[in-house]
Amino acid sequence: MAKEDRGFASMERAKQREIASKGGKAAHQKGTAHEWTSEEAREAGRKGGMASHRRRRQMMDTPGEMSPAEGNAGMSDTPGGNDDEPLP
Repeated sequence: MAKEDRGFASMERAKQREIASKGGKAAHQKGTAHEWTSEEAREAGRKGGMASHRRRRQMMDTPGEMSPAEGNAGMSDTPGGNDDEPLP
């Protein structure tokens, strides 16, 4: 059996979700599950947004360091996705 054919990540998505769901339900029944407050969720979202924008800015500042396969996919600043037009 190959290494990549083993474990949770190699399972079908539906099977992964089923197992994860059981774990979450068990944690809630046991009382050990974490329940997010609105403040915690807000802070986590803020941190994620900051990290995402930081990575994006770094990629935009150093376009020569990307491999040709990476290109600028998903990096558009315009809603229509046209990277050829200059930014305002």
